Amino acid sequence: MNFGSIFLSEALGTGMLVLLGVGVVANVLLTKSKGFDGGWLLINFGWGLGVLAGVYVAYKTGGHLNPAYTIGVLASGAHEYTPGVEITVATTLAYILGQLVGAFVGANLAYVAYKRHFDEETDAGKKLGVFATGPAIRGLPWNFATEVIATFALVLVLLATGHTATGLGPVAAALVVVGIGASLGGPTGYAINPARDLGPRLAHAVLPVHKSPGARPVPTADSSDEPLADPGPANVPAGKNSDWGYAWVPIVGPLLGGALAGLAAQVLF
Repeated sequence: MNFGSIFLSEALGTGMLVLLGVGVVANVLLTKSKGFDGGWLLINFGWGLGVLAGVYVAYKTGGHLNPAYTIGVLASGAHEYTPGVEITVATTLAYILGQLVGAFVGANLAYVAYKRHFDEETDAGKKLGVFATGPAIRGLPWNFATEVIATFALVLVLLATGHTATGLGPVAAALVVVGIGASLGGPTGYAINPARDLGPRLAHAVLPVHKSPGARPVPTADSSDEPLADPGPANVPAGKNSDWGYAWVPIVGPLLGGALAGLAAQVLF
């Protein structure tokens, strides 16, 4: 496969993943949505089914949908990302760029679907929470550790499925994401995917979600030791604070977790 084909496949698959994943969070969090207050497990299953759909859409490239998994495959010593796609600098870039662009587009489509509900929502924290992950208790070293551990578990299981009799493919990926959300998702919202967090966070930064009247600003403190409680200065435009001080955690943590899982797979499998 050439660069363009890989890019398009991963962009379509990741776009589908994020459209459905961001969509289920919007359904649960936003004012007047019919799924309002549907709960954590609804979000877990929504993201899991988003993975299922995305992997099927990106079947030509193996449905990575996640730079952490792509890096995990690379670190595992494999020679191909999927049958017929050799591991090179160009193919690696095609995977990761496709994932990032797809995530950004998927988040924008989810915004369009819930536009009226974003307009009605006055809580800027909920709006950001639809797009990007954030810690339940802000402590950056511990939040980082959570993302490393959760992504290590994800990528190791996915690498292991390729050595089983059936592989299970998209079903295995969906179920492990549901399981991680239910078990390890509480501290940070389980990004476990740099594209899943960065693409929608960028969408949040550029979309007009801040225009709702009376919106409460998102907290901005970057302390690694204290919970994030203060709503921040009243003159910060609501919705424009995309919490970039935290954004490195769901990017670097999953990449490290994926790389460690790939190295472990060399020994274990």
